[in-house]
Amino acid sequence: MITMTDCPPRLRGDLSKWLCEIHTGVYVGQVSGRVRDAIWMRVCDNLKTGRATMVYTANNEQGMDFRVYNSAWTPVDFDGIKLMRRPLPAMSMQEDGLKPGFSKAARRQMAQRKRKAPQETWVAIDLETTGLDPSSDRIIEIGAMRVENGAVAGRFSQLVRLDKPLPASVRELTGISDGMLAEEGIPEKEALDLFWQFAGRDPLVGYNLPFDMEFLRAACARYGGTLPANRCIDLLQIARRRVFGLSSYKLAALAEYFSLSASGTHRALADCELLVQVYAKLNEL
Repeated sequence: MITMTDCPPRLRGDLSKWLCEIHTGVYVGQVSGRVRDAIWMRVCDNLKTGRATMVYTANNEQGMDFRVYNSAWTPVDFDGIKLMRRPLPAMSMQEDGLKPGFSKAARRQMAQRKRKAPQETWVAIDLETTGLDPSSDRIIEIGAMRVENGAVAGRFSQLVRLDKPLPASVRELTGISDGMLAEEGIPEKEALDLFWQFAGRDPLVGYNLPFDMEFLRAACARYGGTLPANRCIDLLQIARRRVFGLSSYKLAALAEYFSLSASGTHRALADCELLVQVYAKLNEL
């Protein structure tokens, strides 16, 4: 089931090919995991100012999982149980406040955010995968960059070995070959352990971060573990709130908007480098 607000007519038409709209903005249906993930990607790419929540069946204790987009309510993992974190009233007021420049208070908030942002320590992350479905597809590369006081303080890059050939579309998109994974890749569990040692408990920053977190959650579950409860910051949601008028909110389009070079993207570490630059630009708005 997907619920949405401010759904564009074109997106409504796309969703009606797969789901039934039983009420305004409420879509239900039974589709495969791959189709479900493709539908969610389309929702995130085309929903401009609206909010979306998706609930779907999952092989866990609750029998369900959910995703959100542009929502102040965020999913959190609590000892293997998925809960929704509801924002405090004060946080909601900040999120729903006037746009910068509309009042002196808003300008002061933006100035404080600019002063505080460079002092934070956080980790930019990006994954390359064999597809869109965390339950059947696999991680093939993990990239991460630690940022301290506004400067890059460390880099992490690791290919992950597979037990089956890569899809041709993934080889073309990323430039990663089966030979590279066989020679430079390590087992998935070992790669995960190294990544979490690097990331620690610092906030994780990514672009369309829920996608990456679903893959990390599925990978952790395969080895009997749970996803660490790091704070998550999704730059896609921030970009949609602060940058207006773009026909596409893909990372490459945002890089072009900020006049940043997007060469080398679709490799995890290169995407992390671009994420760091984009985050700095977003904090200037």
